[in-house]
Amino acid sequence: MSRKVYVVGVGMTKFEKPGGRDWDYPDMAREAGTRALEDAGIEFSDIEQAAVGYCYGDSTSGERAFYELGHSGIPIYNVNNNCSTGSTALFMAKQFVEGGLADCVMALGFEKMEKGSLGIKYTDRTIALDKHMKVMVDQRGMDASPFAAQMFGNAGLEHNEKYGTTPEHFAKIGYKNHLHSVNNPYSQFQDEYSLDDIKNAPQVYGPLTKLQCCPTSDGAGAAILASEDFVKKHGLEAQAIEIAGMAMTTDFDSSYEGSMIKMVGQDMTRSAAQKVYEQSGLGPENLDVVELHDCFSCNELITYEGLGLCEDGKAGEFIDSGAQTYGGKVVVNPSGGLISKGHPLGATGLAQCAELNWQLRGEADKRQVDGAKVALQHNLGLGGAAVVTLYRKG
Repeated sequence: MSRKVYVVGVGMTKFEKPGGRDWDYPDMAREAGTRALEDAGIEFSDIEQAAVGYCYGDSTSGERAFYELGHSGIPIYNVNNNCSTGSTALFMAKQFVEGGLADCVMALGFEKMEKGSLGIKYTDRTIALDKHMKVMVDQRGMDASPFAAQMFGNAGLEHNEKYGTTPEHFAKIGYKNHLHSVNNPYSQFQDEYSLDDIKNAPQVYGPLTKLQCCPTSDGAGAAILASEDFVKKHGLEAQAIEIAGMAMTTDFDSSYEGSMIKMVGQDMTRSAAQKVYEQSGLGPENLDVVELHDCFSCNELITYEGLGLCEDGKAGEFIDSGAQTYGGKVVVNPSGGLISKGHPLGATGLAQCAELNWQLRGEADKRQVDGAKVALQHNLGLGGAAVVTLYRKG
């Protein structure tokens, strides 16, 4: 029988513009990992295994990063899963504890990125996204714009055509997330913009303007997961947050059938969310706060429907009613999301975890969602993987 798993400590760095701070990835990992250990109030020697995520780095960078906390000879796993890397490390850590392989595991993620849009690193071999890109080229063509913006922007255009949503709905998401980030000291950007500012920012692709796209970022995040026995032994009941459900999915055949919405992962999201709701016995109607993968505003809109926050085709109404912010049905991306908080690939999933644990512990300061007891996390990587996690305050 599987064991209950709890998050007992979280930590992260402030996310920074690449090159904006004089540090390297070991510094980032040390800062986030140390904060997680201090938050849990445990010793480094209590960590039995570690899963360390990053996308840009040589092999064993995971060890090098973790060694900043100490050398104890434990197993360390290097994890790379595109933008869902941080949550993949978290998923691995959860399985180690759940399956009885360890009582205390750290998930750590970091990224030291280059300035500018993401590109293809290895051009002398098959591109991991070749089949996804073919879907887009066949349906919409391809131009010189950043390829990720084209993929998600075209998914947004498909939603506009199919359901009657408009570019203004995407802009409203950018407006909301930048507004939320004003209160987040860990956020790369903390500037408030008007809706017109969002709409009139330089165009990146299709309906997407610059203020609706996540930036590249440097930073790290960490979470410590523990068994129920460990929680009781160390007296951590007051801050332990249960992972009531967690699922990871990869692409289905539907990703390649010609729909841009499906190509960017909505079916992965929907399947993972359904599994999590079944595991936890809870549903979207029970959620108080959500951190989801808003790499672009178009994806946040599509994800509302994938997670069941609203019915298919109803995301526009969901946005117009203010259902996804303070005072509405559920607060989505109180941290500012990827759009404003930033997106260091290996750290993003763990930053989402940190935010939601602070929310459920009542420690989110000016971002606090009143009475938050149930939280949902969604982290997506093209190529692809979706990881959905449901947290519950005990």
